[in-house]
Amino acid sequence: MKIEKLISADSHVVEPPDLWQERMDARYRHRAPRMIHDNGIDRWIVDESIAIGSTGAPSQAGRRYEDKESLSIEAAFADTPKAAWDPDARVAASDLDGVSGEVVFPTIAVRMVETSIDSDLLSACFRAANDWMADFCGAHPRRLKGTCLLNVDDIAEAVAELERCLGKGAAAACIPAYPGEGRTYDLPRCDRLWAAAQDARLPIVMHTGSYRPGPGVIGSFANDISAGGTSSFRASEDYWARRSIGDMMFSGVFERFPGLRVGAVEFELGWAPYFIQTMDRHYEEHRYVKEIRFQDERMPSDFFHENVFVTFQEDVAGIMTRHITGVDNIMWGSDFPHTESTWPRSREVLGELLGDVPDDEVARMTYGNAARVFGFD
Repeated sequence: MKIEKLISADSHVVEPPDLWQERMDARYRHRAPRMIHDNGIDRWIVDESIAIGSTGAPSQAGRRYEDKESLSIEAAFADTPKAAWDPDARVAASDLDGVSGEVVFPTIAVRMVETSIDSDLLSACFRAANDWMADFCGAHPRRLKGTCLLNVDDIAEAVAELERCLGKGAAAACIPAYPGEGRTYDLPRCDRLWAAAQDARLPIVMHTGSYRPGPGVIGSFANDISAGGTSSFRASEDYWARRSIGDMMFSGVFERFPGLRVGAVEFELGWAPYFIQTMDRHYEEHRYVKEIRFQDERMPSDFFHENVFVTFQEDVAGIMTRHITGVDNIMWGSDFPHTESTWPRSREVLGELLGDVPDDEVARMTYGNAARVFGFD
């Protein structure tokens, strides 16, 4: 087994402290996200008092290999590596890990999805973060492909922001993994968004940790991490990806919009084979009562293989069952610069994980699929 190239389909920035103070619409600036300093720990708040977490968890890449006991959920921004927010330093850090391209997601901005701030403020926060992301990735457009955040509380707003960010070079649009009760992705209101993404050939991505508040949802980073249920919630987050993809699947979204590509990012892979087989089984069992029948005797697994992609980092079970998921639907991500990232030992980790996988499959999962979907050279 050899690894020719690496493209990370799941990497991040850690937003600088002045991002929203400098870029937010003036009418919202007094409510904009800002960093507060407390005994050597930097925390983010929005709307003057709503917590959106510390800088610690996303800023400690590499330390898991050097000093695991020193890992902390809370830290100061001064401890964040420059590569988390400076594009030149980022490319140098990628070179150190043997990574030639990255799909880049926000960190702090994503957490705001889980807060109770009003929808207009959320949209304003997203616009500022999207503008900064476009500048960050625009410094090295062949190496860094940025994602934009969409507020799906208002579909018209989401479509307008998708089109605006497309003009700024966005390579994908990020929507909540669960949009909240009463706003699920099986509703006709969402068709305008699916049509816009399909027409623009822009992948739609649902990233872990992005769930609108509601029953069963725990803001596992934005809120008190010591709250009961946080660990079990984090260990079962693939439920929300399955729920949203299932809503789209059984409402016929992928049949109506065959060019739409939807990704579930940073949920690992192991859930996907079971989910694919379960969707097919229920579709067959309920053929006389289910609300939808696909044309040409197609099955949910057919649409999954054509329209859905998933990412992995260190999932042994997911690699073992990769042929059920579909090798062409799988992409690797390093999650740099987050604490659990494989940086700077990504090739070593992948060498052990993929040691028995044929070279052509390794190539597709570690760079080919990401290059095709996100538009790398």
